[in-house]
Amino acid sequence: MSDTATREKWERVADWGRRLRRPESSARRSLLLVLKSALAATVSWFVSYELMNATSPAFAPFSAVLMVQVTVYQSVVQSLRYVGAVAAGVAVQAVLGLSAGPDLVTFALVALVALAISRWRVLGAQGTQVATAAFFAFATYTGASDNVDQVKELGQIVLLVLIGSAVGVGVNVLVAPPLRYRSAEWGIRALAQEIHDLLDTMTPELGEGAPDADTTQGWRNRADRTGTLIAQSREGLRTARESLRLNPRPWARRRRGTLTFEAYDRTMEALVRMISQVTAVTRSLDQQHQDEEGNGPGPDYAPFLRAYATFLSSVVDFTEILATLDEDHLSDQAGRLDEAADGLERCRSEVVRTTEERDLSLTDPTAPYGVLVVEATRLSEECRYTAQVLGRSADNPPNGSRTA
Repeated sequence: MSDTATREKWERVADWGRRLRRPESSARRSLLLVLKSALAATVSWFVSYELMNATSPAFAPFSAVLMVQVTVYQSVVQSLRYVGAVAAGVAVQAVLGLSAGPDLVTFALVALVALAISRWRVLGAQGTQVATAAFFAFATYTGASDNVDQVKELGQIVLLVLIGSAVGVGVNVLVAPPLRYRSAEWGIRALAQEIHDLLDTMTPELGEGAPDADTTQGWRNRADRTGTLIAQSREGLRTARESLRLNPRPWARRRRGTLTFEAYDRTMEALVRMISQVTAVTRSLDQQHQDEEGNGPGPDYAPFLRAYATFLSSVVDFTEILATLDEDHLSDQAGRLDEAADGLERCRSEVVRTTEERDLSLTDPTAPYGVLVVEATRLSEECRYTAQVLGRSADNPPNGSRTA
C-alpha cells in the first residue's frame, strides 16, 4: 500500500473518531445502537438457552434486537404490538392445530386466518409477525410428540418473545436511553439553509438584471426538489418530541410540556411556507421567459429585479441566522432575527416603491410584478412571525432548562 493510500486511510479513521466524539453524531448513534442490540441479544440468549434450556432459544434474542428502537416510547409501543402479534399467531395455530391436526389443510387455514389478523391496524408494522409466529408455531407443533408437549412448546414461544421484548426495552431504557431533542433544531437548520443557499445563488444574478431562461429553470427545478427535505425535517421534529416520552433521563423530564417544541413546530411550518413562496418566485421568474414575446419583458424589468435582489438578500441574512439556530443561544439569536426582520421589511418597502415610481402594473397577468410583490410581502410576514415566535420562546424559557 502506498504512503498516500495509507495516509488517506488513517485520515478516514481519524475523521470517524472525531465524529464519534460528538454526542449527537450519526456515527456515535449507530455504534451505540449496535452495542445495545448486541447486549440485548446476549442477555436474552443467556436467559433462554442457559437458564431455561428452551427448545427454540433464538426467539428471545431475535425479539430483543427488534425492540431496541430509536426512542424509548417506540420500544414500549412496538414491544406491546409485537408480543400481541406473536401471541395471536400462536393462538391461531393452537386452536386450529389441536382441533384439526398437523396436515396441509390445517396449515392453509392457519395461514389464511393469520394473514387476515395481520391486517388489523392496531398491530401496525408488527402485523406481519402474526403470520410469522403462526408458521413457526406450526413447525414446532408438528415436531412435538403429544398434545402436552405441543401446548408446552407453543407456550414457550410466547414466553421467549416476552423475555426478549422485556430485555430489549430494558436495555434501551437503562443503557443510554436515546434522546433526540436536537433533531428539532436540525430540521429547522436544514430548511433555513436550503432557502439561504438557493436565494444566495439567485441574488447576484438578479442584481445584474434579467437572468436567462436556463438559469431561472435551474432555480425552479431546485426549489421543486425540496419535498424530501421537508418530510425529513418534520420527521426529525416528531422524533424529537417522541424521544422525551417515557424517557428516564433527567434532561428529558425537564423538557416535557415546555413551550420550546411549540415554537419549533411553528417555526418549521413557517419555513415550509417560505419554501413554497420561494418556489412561487422562481416559477414566476421562469414563466416570464416562457410568456415573453418579441422584445422581452421591458426596460423596467431589470431595475425592478435589482431592487428585488436586495430584498432577497435580506431574506438570505435572516435565514443565515436560522441556519445556525441553537437553543443555548436562542435569546441572542431571537434579537438578531428581529433586527433582520426589520431590515427585510425596509427592503420590501423599497420593492413596492420601485413599482410605484415606475408605474409597474401589479394586476397584469402577463407581467411578473404582481406575483413577485405578493410573495415578497408573504416572505416578509413569515420572517416577522418566525422572529416573534422564537422571541417569545426566548422570553419564556422552559422550567429547569439552561435556555429557552
